[in-house]
Amino acid sequence: MKHSYDAIVIGSGPNGLAAAILLQQQGLSVLVIEGRDEIGGGLRSKELTLPGFTHDICSAIHPMAQTSPFFSQLPLEQFGLSFLHPVADAAHPFDDGTAAVLYSSLEKTAALLGSDRQAYERLFRPLLEDFKDLSEDILGPLQIPKHPLTMAKFGLKALPSAMHLAKRFKTREARGLFGGVAAHSIQPLTNIATSAIGLVLMANSHVSGWPAPKGGAQSLANALGAYFTSLGGEIVTGTFVKALKELPPSKAVLLDVTPKQLLQIAGERFTSFYKWQLKRYKYGMGVFKVDWALDGPVPFTAAGCREAGTIHLGNTIEEIAANEQRTVDGQHPELPYTLFVQHSIFDKTRAPEGKHTAWGYCHVPNGSTKDMTAAIENQVERFAPGFKDLIIGRHVMNTADVEAYNPNYIGGDINGGLLDITQLYTRPAMRWSPYTTPAKGIYVCSSSTPPGGGIHGMCGYHAAKKALKDVFGVRL
Repeated sequence: MKHSYDAIVIGSGPNGLAAAILLQQQGLSVLVIEGRDEIGGGLRSKELTLPGFTHDICSAIHPMAQTSPFFSQLPLEQFGLSFLHPVADAAHPFDDGTAAVLYSSLEKTAALLGSDRQAYERLFRPLLEDFKDLSEDILGPLQIPKHPLTMAKFGLKALPSAMHLAKRFKTREARGLFGGVAAHSIQPLTNIATSAIGLVLMANSHVSGWPAPKGGAQSLANALGAYFTSLGGEIVTGTFVKALKELPPSKAVLLDVTPKQLLQIAGERFTSFYKWQLKRYKYGMGVFKVDWALDGPVPFTAAGCREAGTIHLGNTIEEIAANEQRTVDGQHPELPYTLFVQHSIFDKTRAPEGKHTAWGYCHVPNGSTKDMTAAIENQVERFAPGFKDLIIGRHVMNTADVEAYNPNYIGGDINGGLLDITQLYTRPAMRWSPYTTPAKGIYVCSSSTPPGGGIHGMCGYHAAKKALKDVFGVRL
C-alpha cells in the first residue's frame, strides 16, 4: 500500500468495485480493501460440494448486469467476462405438471398465457419501449426524473402491490409467473410497490435476458477487479476494517457496508441524529440456502422448467403470498417459496461431464437458524419427482452462515435491508443525498442506498459520483 490515497473503498462487492472504477477513471489514486481473500462480496463462486462442481455462494443469475447504465459501458469482455443465457429465463411450475415460462421474447412468453396474452403484452410492451430511459431514473436516488412522463406512467403500474397488479390477469399461469418474480422483493406481496420488482425484472428479461457469467459469478467480480487495476487502482484482500483510524490517509472514504457496520467503523464521526436513524434501519427476511451436486439433470415434470435457468417454486400466487406472509410473521412454512437455479444446463463449466449443479434458497425469519433443507428439497421434489435420488453432494447455509460469509447480510438479509416503500429512497437515512453522511468525506456505497439490491453497481456509481463532486470538484 501507498502512504496515502485520494479515495479508499471498503468492500469489493459489485457496488464497491463500481465506485472504485468510477473514481479511478477520473485519474484519482484509489485503494479497495476487502476483508475476504477474494474480491466479489455477493459475486463469489466456490467448489462447495464436490471437486469439479462450481457453485455461486450468493448471487447466481444477473438480470441487471448487462443493462446496468454503468456496467454496460465497461469493456469487461476484454478481461475475461462472457455471459451465457439459458433457453428460458425463468419458469413457474404448478401442481398439475404444467408451467408458465418467461422467455426473452415477449411474444413467445405471452403466447403461452392463453386468454392473458393481450393483457401481458399491453402491460410490458410500453416498458420495453421505455426501458433505457426508465433505467436511468429507476436505478438511482429520488430526484427530478430525467424522463418525467415515462416515470409517471411506470409509477402507475409499479406503486400497487403485486397482488393488486396481478388482478390484471385472469389465468393462473400469468398470475403465478408474475407473483414468482415479484417475490424477489423479499417482502409480503401485499406490500405497496412490490409490483415494481416484478415489472423491472420481467421487462429486463425481454430486453436482454437473465444471464449468468460463464464459469460462475466470481468471473464478473474478477473482470471488474482486473479492469480497475488496469486503470492503476490497487486492491488489498484479507483485511477487515474495524475503524477508520486503521486506514491510510485519504480525502474520501466510501463504505460498501450496511448501517450496522457503518456505525461500528465510523460511528464516532457521526451526529447523534444520524446514528439514531442508522440504528432504526430495518432489515428484511433472511435466507436459508442449499447447493447440490447432482448425478444428472433435474427431472422437472414440466418441459419448460427443464430449459429454464431460474425456477420459482411456490405453485399459485396465492400460495406464495400466504407463505411469504407467514415468514414475515416469524413462521417457517412447510412449503416455502423457493428460488431454484440450474446453471449447468447452460454452462457446462459448472460440473463434470454428465453431472449437474443446482442452487436454491427460501426466505426465513431474519436470524433464523432452523434447518430448512428438507422443506426446500420437498418443494423441488414436488415439481421434479426423482430429484432427491440425484443428490450426490450438498452444502447448506442458514442465516448465521450467510452473515458469517458476508457481514453485510445481517440476519441472512441479502438485500442490504428491507426494500419496502418506507426505505426505498430513504435508505439508509433521510438525507438530501442518501450516499452522504454528516462526516465530511465519508460516503455509503452499498445496497443499503438507492436503488438497493441487485448486481447493477448503481449504488456505488451514484456514491462515487457524489464524492467526485463534493471532494474533488468533478461533475459528471
